[in-house]
Parts: sequence; C-alpha cells; structure tokens
Amino acid sequence: MAAVLEQFIEGLQQASTLDDVQASVFDLRDIYEVEHVVYHSVNASGGQYAALTYSTDWVDQYLSNGYDRIDPVVVGCYQRFHPVDWRRLDWSGKVSRDFMGEAQNAGVGNQGYTVPIRGPSGQFAMFTVSHNASDTKWTRFTEAHTRDLILAAHYLNQKALEIENGGTAKSTARALSPRERDALTLLALGYSRAQASESLEISEHTLRVYIEGARYKLGAMNTTHAVALALAQGRLVF
Repeated sequence: MAAVLEQFIEGLQQASTLDDVQASVFDLRDIYEVEHVVYHSVNASGGQYAALTYSTDWVDQYLSNGYDRIDPVVVGCYQRFHPVDWRRLDWSGKVSRDFMGEAQNAGVGNQGYTVPIRGPSGQFAMFTVSHNASDTKWTRFTEAHTRDLILAAHYLNQKALEIENGGTAKSTARALSPRERDALTLLALGYSRAQASESLEISEHTLRVYIEGARYKLGAMNTTHAVALALAQGRLVF
C-alpha cells in the first residue's frame, strides 16, 4: 500500500460526519492528481448519499435530466462485480455518445475507472476516478493504482456506512481463522503469494486454500477485495 494512501486511510478513520467523508474525497482527488473522485451509495430503501468533486452545475444537469437511467457507467457497473475501465463499456449508441460529450464539456474527463461495491442489506455503491488522459497514460495509471483504488473504495464505503449507522458498521462476516488472518495480513503488507507462503512455511496451494476461505467468509469478490474488507473491519492486526 502506498504511503500516501496509508495517510489518507488514517485521516478517513478519524472522520465522524458525512462532511468529513466529502472532504476525504477531495483529498483523494489531490493525492492521485485526477480530475474527479466520486463515491455514490444507494441503500435497499432507495436512500442515497454521494461525496464527489464534480461541479454543482454538472450534478444539477445530471439529476434534472435523469442521466442515471442512461449513463453507461451506472448501467454497466450495476451488472458487474469487478472494477471497470470506462473504455470497456458500451458507448456505441448515440444517446451514450451524446451523454459522454456533455460530461466531457462539464470537465468530467475522457477516461474513468469505477469500482462497484455491494454492501450489507442490499446496499450498492460505486467509487469512481476520472481524468483527461491518453489511452496509454490511463493504462499506466490504472495498472499502477488499481489495488490502492479498490482499497480506498471499500474504506470510503465502510466509513460512510459506519456514520450512517450511528458509528458502527454492520458486518455479518464470520470470524477468520488465525491462518486466514495471517495470510491476508501478509498480502496487505505487500507480500507476493510466494513470499507469503514461504513466511508461513506452507505451500502456495495451502495458502490459496486459506485465502479462498477468507474470501468466502468475508463475501469478497477477489483477494484484493478480501484484504480491503478485512482491513476496513479491523480484522488484521499489524
């Protein structure tokens, strides 16, 4: 985990209001030097919360035109579990192209990367970074920062849920075994699977069993997600 992200997470953990979460989103935008960062959550009852760096003019335009019904990012990510580079979405239709043109005119950026988040009790959220960049530069950016962006997304979601629930984030995940916790801790510290298995004096196959067990208990979509959830829920001790 990059030192700047660690600093961001430490600051986020001190947040006690949704205004603090909003400020954290601006901090994250500046850390990664992108045009915008957006976190948007919808709970099972339809209640919504957003922390974002878009201009109020674009937000008003988006809401008044009901763009959430045709936005390829919203439509595409709702059907996915894995992070999505906007270039992989379907922008072929005229409505989608016109929408993207308006978004770019509003300063959203021509590139984007969105992390779908599925929380407790039917909650759905999206975390997005967007920027103006060439395909080559954006590919380098996402390859360099994907893991940290996923971690940031889940930390933001965890903190927002915690504040909305009055200070305690709900979790139905089962307890991790000591070995499952050890495996995720080493991965969180940046160990490769080979290094982690060597440190634990087990085979990579056995390590994979522990990781998969932790993923199942945490309800994680992949290993990085499992590490993010375990960190956000305070299950890993360094």
